Amino acid sequence: MDATLTITNGSRFQVSEFVLMGFPGIHSWQHWLSLPLALLYLLALGANLLILITIQHDSTLHQPMYYLLGILAVVDIGLATTIMPKILAIFWFNAKTIGLSECFAQMYAINSFMSMESGIFLCMAVDRYVAICYPLQYPSIVTETFVIKVTLSMMLRNGLLVIPVPVLAAQRHYCSRNEIDHCLCSNLGVTSLACDDITINRFYHLALAWFMVGSDMGLVFASYMLIIRSVLRLNSAEATSKALSTCSSHLTLILFFYTAIIVVSVTHLAGRKFPIIPVLLNVLHSVIPPALNPMVYALRTQELRVGFQRLFGLGENMSRK
Repeated sequence: MDATLTITNGSRFQVSEFVLMGFPGIHSWQHWLSLPLALLYLLALGANLLILITIQHDSTLHQPMYYLLGILAVVDIGLATTIMPKILAIFWFNAKTIGLSECFAQMYAINSFMSMESGIFLCMAVDRYVAICYPLQYPSIVTETFVIKVTLSMMLRNGLLVIPVPVLAAQRHYCSRNEIDHCLCSNLGVTSLACDDITINRFYHLALAWFMVGSDMGLVFASYMLIIRSVLRLNSAEATSKALSTCSSHLTLILFFYTAIIVVSVTHLAGRKFPIIPVLLNVLHSVIPPALNPMVYALRTQELRVGFQRLFGLGENMSRK
């Protein structure tokens, strides 16, 4: 093992860098995965940038619902960019080493963006809840100021609560092993290399997941239960169909996002026999949602499709159906 070690106070060895080995068990041919991963990354960048440009270009999309979609696009770009360049560098240039500070910074960014995505989904669920259950009050409740306040509150919540994750990891002592069987600096993957006790790291990791992602997921599904109850009370089948169609794309994405989180968590616990499975799912969960989110909204949101047509000069003579 090419471990780079330094001597710290008390003549204790401390590794100065980590080595990201990639996908466990397939190191010899894992570079073949670089093409689909690169295509997913380019799709995520292109689609989300298109969403941002379209919202900025089309004044009819200057509404709270689309502002939240734009914020989600920024978060998706940040999440994918946090991990994909390093993964592609590992596959293409064998650039497996990563400094401790860089690793802990990536750990913070991954957890922050993932938590921010969950928080934005919650804000979008609240937006749909108010729009459907309180349509007359919606313009006065969900305003640009509301979007700014909820976004800043989510950034503050995530930014502060995630700080202990890399801080606690940096306080551990890494005295011998420095090879991480992963493509990125995951919290548990890094701290498992520590020579001292990591109970507090595991406890905070679990508590953070339950508090932030768990509470967001609970509130999101509670919002949709209230939405469904309100929609079922409508007398008109047309009104019911229209109300459900306004939140179908959002519901599709949150079901995929939270289901994927549950699957990744379960496979991580059962990943000793097939360690590649949780690593692969973890990577895919960081790049597929950023690529999928704008596509789902583009396919299921008529206003956004019209915005694309106007952006590319295809909709001057077209009217909304």
